[in-house]
Amino acid sequence: MIRAVFSSLAFVLLAALPLRAEVEIQEVTSPGGIHAWLVESHEVPFVSLEIRFQGGASLDAPGKRGAINLMTGLLEEGAGEMDARAFARERDALAASYRFDVGADSLAVSAQMLTENRDEAVGLLRQALVAPRFDEEAIERVRAQVISGIRSDATDPNAIAGETFDRMVFGDHPYATAISGTEDSVNALTRDDLIAARDRVIARDRLFVAAAGDISAEDLGKLLDTLLGDLPETGAPMPGPAPLNLEGGVTVVPFDTPQSVATFGQRGLDRDDPDFFAAFVMNQILGGGGFGARLMEEVRVKRGLTYGVYSYLMPMDHAALIMGGVASGNDKIAEAVEVIRAEWARMAEAGATQEELDKVKTYLTGAYPLRFDGNAPIARILVGMQMEGLTPDYVKTRNDRIRAVTLDDVRRVAAELLDPAHLQFVVVGQPQGLRTTN
Repeated sequence: MIRAVFSSLAFVLLAALPLRAEVEIQEVTSPGGIHAWLVESHEVPFVSLEIRFQGGASLDAPGKRGAINLMTGLLEEGAGEMDARAFARERDALAASYRFDVGADSLAVSAQMLTENRDEAVGLLRQALVAPRFDEEAIERVRAQVISGIRSDATDPNAIAGETFDRMVFGDHPYATAISGTEDSVNALTRDDLIAARDRVIARDRLFVAAAGDISAEDLGKLLDTLLGDLPETGAPMPGPAPLNLEGGVTVVPFDTPQSVATFGQRGLDRDDPDFFAAFVMNQILGGGGFGARLMEEVRVKRGLTYGVYSYLMPMDHAALIMGGVASGNDKIAEAVEVIRAEWARMAEAGATQEELDKVKTYLTGAYPLRFDGNAPIARILVGMQMEGLTPDYVKTRNDRIRAVTLDDVRRVAAELLDPAHLQFVVVGQPQGLRTTN
């Protein structure tokens, strides 16, 4: 109980620490050769650890869709000699926190622990990674949870729109199907499939690590070898580039609902493209800036067609898109689609104004330091930087790169990138005045 109370206090103190406009990143290599980034801070006796295994659910074996997702849900359901209940009791006694998540491109492990319990908390987490039990009782319980989610998505217009878009665009690539799989594929998974799924993704050759908090570089190096040194050296090969079947137009999925939901997208830019920052700023003006963005102004404020509309850059490991979404009444969604396409074309033809550019630069540069508001966010940012191929000085140069974007850059990138003719809409609902056009 004392440890739990102290842990809660540590979280409160951590949240109350001053925001860090700049962080000093150390690059650490363990004696066993594992690389990590560290922001060392001894203000609170607490450390956050972020681990990513590149590949994620895209590494599902053929015919085993959903295996990595189900396996990830079981990593905290017993390990070594401990069943699920015993593992949970030990974690809580240590006042530690573990989180396991999987996406299309990575499997994430997030851990927070007190300095006084660090060795024991690391040892417990190691058991979850190297010796998960995959007990049949736990498998069936988590399988039921996954299937419940699949059934829920089948009645969710937003999920239907996203899954329909992915099937159309990504062909036979893993991106084309939901990471959770289907009822049939999940029901068919065996314990052996889950063991194989773990070995496909949890390996040292696709490992990224970051830490922030009360730990030295020397101690982090030792921790890395203890925690990760016994993992397999290699996992499954990465999938190749995804096709982008974006002919443009509208696909309507009939669904009994008073409000239609639309997902839309087109080809985008890779994160390492020299024009990425200009595209990022351009999109912030177009649809990424909330009430300050053009799409929100034209679709909601001026016409009252929606409560919200947005766009964003989506550079994945094997494909890059510009995506967006909107929801509107069945009698209004056709006009919303028309306005979005018109704003896409207007930005492509005329670019932004100097006033728009100045406002967005001020917002983006002012908001960036606010992201570094504690050890856990810092560790997440650091591991994300590594996966995107950035260098440690990025946190100091990022705002300069935003400021360096000129009005001509925005106009040029908008003209080259935005393609209203190939902007693909998937609309789920009973839209009036819309029909499938591709």
